[in-house]
Amino acid sequence: MPETPRLRFAPSPTGTLHVGSVRTALFSWLFARHHSGAFVLRIEDTDVARSRTEWTEGIQSSMRWLGLDWDEGPILQSTRFALYDEAIAKLLADGLAYESFETPEELAAMNDERRARKLPPGYAGRARDIPPEAPAALGAAGRPAVVRLRTPDDGRSTFHDEIRGDVSVEWSSIADFVIRRADGTPTFFLANALDDIDMGITHAIRGEDLIDSTHRILAVRRALGAERQLIYAHIPLILSADRAKLSKRHGAVSVEEFRDQGYLPEALINYLGLLGWAPADGREVMTLAEMAAEFDLDHVTHSAAIFDHQKLDWLNGEYLRALTPEHLEERALPVAVAAFGPDLDRDVLSSALVVAQARATTLNRMIEQMDFLFESEAEFEIAPESWEKLAGTERVDEILAGALQHLITCEWTVEGVDLRPVLNRLEIKPKKAMPALYAAIEGRHAGLPLFDSMHLLGRERACARLIAARDRLASG
Repeated sequence: MPETPRLRFAPSPTGTLHVGSVRTALFSWLFARHHSGAFVLRIEDTDVARSRTEWTEGIQSSMRWLGLDWDEGPILQSTRFALYDEAIAKLLADGLAYESFETPEELAAMNDERRARKLPPGYAGRARDIPPEAPAALGAAGRPAVVRLRTPDDGRSTFHDEIRGDVSVEWSSIADFVIRRADGTPTFFLANALDDIDMGITHAIRGEDLIDSTHRILAVRRALGAERQLIYAHIPLILSADRAKLSKRHGAVSVEEFRDQGYLPEALINYLGLLGWAPADGREVMTLAEMAAEFDLDHVTHSAAIFDHQKLDWLNGEYLRALTPEHLEERALPVAVAAFGPDLDRDVLSSALVVAQARATTLNRMIEQMDFLFESEAEFEIAPESWEKLAGTERVDEILAGALQHLITCEWTVEGVDLRPVLNRLEIKPKKAMPALYAAIEGRHAGLPLFDSMHLLGRERACARLIAARDRLASG
């Protein structure tokens, strides 16, 4: 590689951090780390009306949580307006940009006319050659003034994409576009291009949905006199299982949502790294450092990546099972305290986590499964659908009575509370009886391993729950 790579992640603070944006950041970070380059965090907050400080802070918090550090920044575009104004003034003076004063209604009529002539929507360029005295008069009349870049009339805009090869369009197909809004703020195209030049960015890894806008960026870079072109790589989009754009209707889509649902950061970042890329050896469980050592753009796919929540659950479970008991409790404790209060029995929690770890998918689901251990008998309830299963179980009275008799006298160990010998004596298959016993003890007809659960509850509470279920059946 001819020079040390400099890459940037440049999110807009107009909401929480979407996993699609994180995947873009991750690929940029991996490329920079693989080639011993620099990774810059730039906050593109020129849209002042929609940008918020809490979202800027949230972006940084989410990236730190995921382990994505940066070498420079965060650099806020809102602190660089003087530079953008200076660049726009020079473009106007050089005749490479001009002011236009159309109203929204006039612009809409212009697009209607172009569509009628089978032309793509876009500005027709009618303000390109207005007399020098016209802008002052139009501004005085209250007309909204924007600044547009004068795009080339002929030739082609061409760039090489590291994933998609050569990309080229006629310059005549790109209408003059706005680089400064009527409120005086610069648009994405101007600020992005100027910052990349000013910060020495060498590579831009971005989503394929932005590939058309790249030509506008190139037009601005050309007008600003950039001496070299960026190296671009447009990565495939992340889609849902129905191949629609990933959105809230498909479940969690932001880093904060996945964090709050109990996913581990190392599992989420590992999963996102495999969406559209894979190492040569096909491994699936990889640390950030391992991904950085293997990452290259040659193995990024051209087709869309499908977000599979079940695959993420599997991968998160692999990471949960790899934790030591001490580290698992450290991760799970905040979730447990939020669910059961600060006075929960830590010994019971530690033991329950070990039991739950073998089947775990997320921290939250682990904690939800053990709620019956931390509820008093007055609080404990059997879920309606689970009660229906219990009440509809054949010979359920005998099952509950036999289980109760055994628990009253057995040795109180996990092996001692095993109820299968009781069911064998009754000649009832465990598969038929276990849902009713689960419901009576845990409040749902499936959950943590039953015998471990009874052992953790203790003899008195386990027997009390069987008695309560039996009495409820008797009362109809």
